[in-house]
Amino acid sequence: MTSQVAAAEVAQPYAQALLSIAQSKNLTEEFGEDARTFLGLLRADKQLHNFFSNPFIQAENKKALIKQILGEGSNPYLRNFLLILVDKRRIAFLESIFQQYLALLRQLNQTVLAEVISAVPLTEAQQQAIIQKVIAISNARQVELETKVDSELIGGVIIKVGSQVIDASIRGQLRRLSLRLTNS
Repeated sequence: MTSQVAAAEVAQPYAQALLSIAQSKNLTEEFGEDARTFLGLLRADKQLHNFFSNPFIQAENKKALIKQILGEGSNPYLRNFLLILVDKRRIAFLESIFQQYLALLRQLNQTVLAEVISAVPLTEAQQQAIIQKVIAISNARQVELETKVDSELIGGVIIKVGSQVIDASIRGQLRRLSLRLTNS
């Protein structure tokens, strides 16, 4: 847990700097999409994450990989930001930096992140219904959904918005029923 706190402390100023650059160049959404893409890559490929985190791999190799991943048509501000992270030996915190950036971007856009766990993949109509419900309870302008599937829920959904949790799953209902029966 302390390493997560340390990562968050290191990531915060870099995320704020990235947001500042993005705002000055009117690229906040573009950087947000790039951050989401990079986070997806880091989460999908542990070797990539380990490559950037390994202090024994030379900075030039890390820079070459960043340039290869981003390609020629990438935004030069974002590319230079990532290369600076390599130079400052902060590239290991890239995941935390991008997570912080996305949190700052959501705050700027008055958007809330709703984590939705369901027993089966949600249809578009179900996602829209959840978005409307979250807007109603959070007074946000927009909602960003992060969906996960957990077949152990049996049915229903669990929605997490900030510190608020709405458990509308069959598993949750069974657990609450069990508690009521044991307390009776």
